[in-house]
Amino acid sequence: MTSMLDPPEPPITLEYLRQAIDQIDDRIHDLLMERAQRVRQVGEYKERQGGDVAFYRPEREAHIHRRLEARHRGPLPVAALHRIYREIISASLNLERRLSVVYLGPEATFTHQAAVKQFGSSTLALPVRSIDEVFQEVELRRADYGVTPIENSTEGMVHHTLDRLVDSPLGIWGEIYLPVSHDLLSRERDLAAIRVLYGQSTTIAQCQTWLTNHLPHVAVKECPSTAAAVWEARREVGAAVIACALATDPYEWNLLVPHIENRADNENRFLVIGWEMPARSGQDKTSLMFSFPDQPGFLHQVLGIFASRDINLTRIESRPSLKKAWDYRFFVDLEGHQEDPPVADALAALAATPGVAVKILGSYPRKVL
Repeated sequence: MTSMLDPPEPPITLEYLRQAIDQIDDRIHDLLMERAQRVRQVGEYKERQGGDVAFYRPEREAHIHRRLEARHRGPLPVAALHRIYREIISASLNLERRLSVVYLGPEATFTHQAAVKQFGSSTLALPVRSIDEVFQEVELRRADYGVTPIENSTEGMVHHTLDRLVDSPLGIWGEIYLPVSHDLLSRERDLAAIRVLYGQSTTIAQCQTWLTNHLPHVAVKECPSTAAAVWEARREVGAAVIACALATDPYEWNLLVPHIENRADNENRFLVIGWEMPARSGQDKTSLMFSFPDQPGFLHQVLGIFASRDINLTRIESRPSLKKAWDYRFFVDLEGHQEDPPVADALAALAATPGVAVKILGSYPRKVL
């Protein structure tokens, strides 16, 4: 209850609100510096432990995001909260040791966006020209982690990544999902001025319905990458390019038409690859490969190992073994970490089945963002 002797509350003015926000910003800044100091102490502790200490712990990062999301009540959108903390965590990791991440380049591709989404902008992100190079740079320890495409929700798996995982000593450290969003950009200001369209071949296919309906007579030129398409379109009068508006210079390009993709629910999935294995986060996924003799009922027998233990398989994909004709490998994603008792028991039973060859490709936190 307010007493007659209490001073009156100041009127709510724009200046009053701005001063209040400045005071909040000061508190946020102080807390960020306090957090950074704690992160440095964590790094110093790891250094004292010696040995090959992993500075990047995806299970710890997943725990931070999930805990904050569980307590979040707005008014900021939860996606904005995740983006803010992605950059806080990225800058904090840089205090311990700057991580290097290779990705299938060049810049401005979806894989580049996925790398930034996972590791933030403080990480040293290095483009390479092929999926093989992504694996090689990490295998040779010239980079800490790699980011490579693995799946599109409508077009299926990236088989070269699957094949490379089988032969590599690296494992899967995490997964990243990006919605497929394609925009029509040009230095022209009018759709009627467009005479030629540049784009990466898969990107063009994912926008074919819109292109057929709106630009049926425009010449289409395929490029090896979105970045190459942007470069070619930049130099030609009457040219447009299919790209993400966020990945280009907004002062040179006009956004003619946003979201020209065929499907609104199309997503790309990417993998983070690295050495060793993340610890359990509580909400994990395990990927594995297995093969077995071509015998009637054998696949049913193998899948029954997981069904009898109530383990959910989220994906199964067959792929030629590349060793002999009509010989196949099976790639499976399942819910749970390989150290979870039911999953560990199933994997042991699978490995003990006569004729079955198994390789665990990784256990890692299920997607957070």
